[in-house]
Amino acid sequence: MPTVYVNDKPVEIGTKKLNCIQAAELAGVFIPSYCWHEALTVVASCRMCLVEVGDLKDGKLAMQPKVLPGCQTPVKDGTVIVTGEYDKRDPQLPALPYDPGYVKGGKPGERAKKSQADTLEGLLLNHPLDCPVCDKAGECKLQDFSYKYGRSESRMVDVKNTPRNKPQLSSKITLFTDRCIMCTRCVRFTREISGTAELMVAGRGHHEEIDTFPGRPLENKLAGNVVDLCPVGALGSKDFLYKQRVWYLKTSDGVCSGCSTGCSIHVDSNKDIVYRLRPRYNPDAQGHFICDEGRYGFHFNNSSERISRPLMRIDCLSKPALWSVITPRLKQAFAEAVQKNAKGVVAVLSPFLTVEEVFLLGTYFKGLSQEIRLVLGPVPIVGVDDKYPKDVKGNSIEPVKFTIRAEKCPNRHGVEAVLKHFQGSAIAFSDVATQGVEAMWFAGGYPDRQTVETASAGWKVPGLVVALDLFPTAVTAAAAFILPATSSFEKDGTFVNPAGLAQTFARSIRPPQEARTELQLAFDLLGRKGLVQAATIRAELAKAIPYFAGLAEKNLPANGVRFELATV
Repeated sequence: MPTVYVNDKPVEIGTKKLNCIQAAELAGVFIPSYCWHEALTVVASCRMCLVEVGDLKDGKLAMQPKVLPGCQTPVKDGTVIVTGEYDKRDPQLPALPYDPGYVKGGKPGERAKKSQADTLEGLLLNHPLDCPVCDKAGECKLQDFSYKYGRSESRMVDVKNTPRNKPQLSSKITLFTDRCIMCTRCVRFTREISGTAELMVAGRGHHEEIDTFPGRPLENKLAGNVVDLCPVGALGSKDFLYKQRVWYLKTSDGVCSGCSTGCSIHVDSNKDIVYRLRPRYNPDAQGHFICDEGRYGFHFNNSSERISRPLMRIDCLSKPALWSVITPRLKQAFAEAVQKNAKGVVAVLSPFLTVEEVFLLGTYFKGLSQEIRLVLGPVPIVGVDDKYPKDVKGNSIEPVKFTIRAEKCPNRHGVEAVLKHFQGSAIAFSDVATQGVEAMWFAGGYPDRQTVETASAGWKVPGLVVALDLFPTAVTAAAAFILPATSSFEKDGTFVNPAGLAQTFARSIRPPQEARTELQLAFDLLGRKGLVQAATIRAELAKAIPYFAGLAEKNLPANGVRFELATV
């Protein structure tokens, strides 16, 4: 097998086409970089990844006399990489036969170490001391690398270059020009991923700046990714600016519920308030990036208009009620409705529910009577799939690197699979909305109440309605029981996307104090005691429905489990 040597450690690279940074990563050695990103083209502009490179052939080692950028240098069988941390190599490994003439000019690793320190000194010449007020403080590569690879003192005696900031760069993004280190990640993203090419490099040399083309602000639907790509605090999100320090935030892994793609995300929260969503790399889902619809689509969770406690209609007024009171009455009301006319009872289960919640709710209702119909809740669809990159006319071009789905819900496929298990098919909400059903359980959880308003326009109000949702709607207005729903940030569960990828996620924040998750409510309705565990229900689901058999294991892959899609 092709073998590369990183600080004298041999590592097999197989048939992979790698550069020095990637090969070193396989060996467990970190090479710092600013401008290099796996999803973008290589420009080797920051010079932070400079390493010593050579070739080992027939037992003879020939080293290059000068350091080379690791991001731009491909490796092959026999390539030797020496980083600035060579002195931390494993002493048990035999040293390679370095040429005495090469060692005379400096021990292995000294050239790379000095080059990294010189690079950092150059980057910091004009960089302002904004760390106390910069949003990037605490997760800034410039801070981390300066501490680990830089020098403790600056030799700068001239006045720093202080170009003006550009808050008008975008309605969502501001540019602190003096903090920019010209890695051009943001420019390459708008040209290669979004294809909209709003950003450019203006000026030359000492006066280079990132700017937008006249009359073309940074307003594409993927623009927020440039904030994540920026290794320093130059690009800031106006939505998050000056709201939290990152060391106060608790980060958890989640799944975006903004569309059916099911992007893997990091959820940053503090004191049960979501402050920021960031992409979590998942090659099986969306890759490296997320869209702005998902990135900024969490604010509904913090809305003061949310239904936060269970309500029961008494004398034409909705009044708060305890769960210990409302749960038995729910069971009694539906038991009577089933006894009266089971075919007139429907349970509407929305595509925002997890598969575990749909499974338990379906188990409860089918346990009352097999004649109860389980209905797929309204599926929000907006326009058509939006694909990137685009050309100058706004048309998508191949190869497609990112898609924003028109289906604005995360789990239609998972819900349909469970409903088909219980009754052979998934009934659409539009098929029962205009029928004269006698009792309806509406489990919603819709972030956008307009979806429910549109779907329920002209519906025939049943005699008994139980509405489980996030916001007041036409359905809750007609409900005898109004129950608070929980968002995907407030519960554990599993979503299945159109590609058959099932992703499990854990709770990021606690729901409102008097709210219960839909899974716990179904657990209580079934008469089971204690607190429900999503992993336990997931194991039951995997055993009961062959489609979900891949979820049987306790420790599931972080990237999710891909189910085999049915062939036509």
